[in-house]
Amino acid sequence: MSIASLNERGRIWRLVALHIWQRSLKWMHGGPLFRMQPFSAVPSRLLIAPQDLRTADATNAADIYGGRFLFSGHLVETQGRSPFELKAVHEDWQRELHSFGWLRDLRTADSQIARQNARALVEDWIKFSGRWHDIGWEAAVVTRRILSWLSHSPFLLQDGDHDYYRRFVKSLARQVRYLRQTINETEDGVERLQAALAIASACISMAGQGRFARQSIRRLEHELSRQILPDGGHISRNPRALIEILTDLLPVRQAFVAQGLEMPPAMLQSVDRMMPLLRFFRHGDGMLAHFNGMGSTPSDLVATILAYDDARGAPPTNAPHSGYQRLSGGDSVVLIDTGRPPALGVSGDAHAGCLSFEFSSGTNRMIVNCGVSPRSNPLWRKVSRSTAAHSTITVEDTSSCRFLSEKPFGHLLGAPILYGPENVPVDREDDAAGSRITASHDGYAEEFQVIHERDMRLSGDGTVLDGIDTLAAVARVDPEHRYAIRFHLYPGLRTSLIRAGSAVLVVCRDGEAWEFEAPGCELSLEESIYLSDVYGHRKSEQIVISGSLQENPSVGWQFRKTAKAKLSRRGTSDFDDPGELPLEE
Repeated sequence: MSIASLNERGRIWRLVALHIWQRSLKWMHGGPLFRMQPFSAVPSRLLIAPQDLRTADATNAADIYGGRFLFSGHLVETQGRSPFELKAVHEDWQRELHSFGWLRDLRTADSQIARQNARALVEDWIKFSGRWHDIGWEAAVVTRRILSWLSHSPFLLQDGDHDYYRRFVKSLARQVRYLRQTINETEDGVERLQAALAIASACISMAGQGRFARQSIRRLEHELSRQILPDGGHISRNPRALIEILTDLLPVRQAFVAQGLEMPPAMLQSVDRMMPLLRFFRHGDGMLAHFNGMGSTPSDLVATILAYDDARGAPPTNAPHSGYQRLSGGDSVVLIDTGRPPALGVSGDAHAGCLSFEFSSGTNRMIVNCGVSPRSNPLWRKVSRSTAAHSTITVEDTSSCRFLSEKPFGHLLGAPILYGPENVPVDREDDAAGSRITASHDGYAEEFQVIHERDMRLSGDGTVLDGIDTLAAVARVDPEHRYAIRFHLYPGLRTSLIRAGSAVLVVCRDGEAWEFEAPGCELSLEESIYLSDVYGHRKSEQIVISGSLQENPSVGWQFRKTAKAKLSRRGTSDFDDPGELPLEE
């Protein structure tokens, strides 16, 4: 049995033991035992309502008033009943319902009817689910509900009577107490940090919290110090984590200022670190690169977050602790994943994309990773995490990371990364001529006896991107084994093989053109799929270079700009966008 297999078995059993232990603790602290415990004193009043930074849609208010609830792609019509009475509805729909994020839509409607409807729905939740609900009392759902109730409390409590006020505050305090008791059993990473933020936000927003407020601030400081890396990245290596954390952290920071409380040092430092890294991951069109769980970019939310950035300087060129590099020249940007997989406990959304890259020119995205599907579908999730869904090299269609399979523990533990690249050395050179990154990983060393090395250089004017991919043998390789280097193209780019199939012409919608060539290599254009579009999956293409590990272990390739953008009079390109329509399944 190989060392990797022994390591995998050890990691699986440690994860199983931890999961069983956490479930037993949660059962003791929450669930049935929590319902039987006497409740402590109810806070006398709410002192402050933290701001909600997320975007609202007032048109949803009419649908909710009419008993039509569209959550997570599922439409449910209540037929005059409370939505909290319904059974056998999709779990994702229930999570969104019980999270109460839709309160912002009712609040934006700014009408007496919307306010009465919101109060009635909160009353229904307290009546039907306030003691217990299997989904409604999941830690992540409780976290979101606490933050929603707090931020929209002025809207909910305006014109309400004293009894309603007391029931609302009593239920809110009960939820905070539950979350405080179960935070150690929450999923590590963003979920636990958001729980700490919700508890801290509640403790400074409710009167008479005393020692609970001090404890919550200390816990929040601990989680921020542990989870936010020195370069501003998150321990999960997911760019989306920065958006989720900052969206909740910035309002809590404002609440501290409004209350005249001393700002915890970790809170100040974390915000100062995360803001530059959020800019680090942005392409010229404002979208974030698709690495390790990042899907479609909520542009409005990112813009809101960046409005709080006081420095607003140039993004950093590298994030060594998070494991990413950024090359920039002229209007071109290249982002490269040069890190090891995150720790086992926070790798549930991580991808096998080591040494993958994304490339953009101005507002045109050229090379991308396939991203993450907005649909709750295990198959697409598995596809998106594979190495083949990334712009890098694959050997024998095998991922560079090993994921926990569905059987026998997948239904309990999800699919964390068990094994992947251990050594990812990186070397960077910057000069007047451009920037160069040389990195390698050993994710294929044990199974295929090769080390993947990628050498990339972007010219100073951003018009040429050169690359060399090498599969260096560390032992005798199988002559039958083959590799594929994939360059996934953003939807809407027009492509054609030129020079007798030895090069590819890529034309953007605004007329900008690039040529790709890999002299002496087997090159083809194949179908691909872009998963991260907000409107659904979209057809796209990929440039693929194929070869034998033994016969052609090193490949040189180049992207070179051949034409600048040239818009038509209508302000659009002169050709139709082949990837505009969502892909039907």
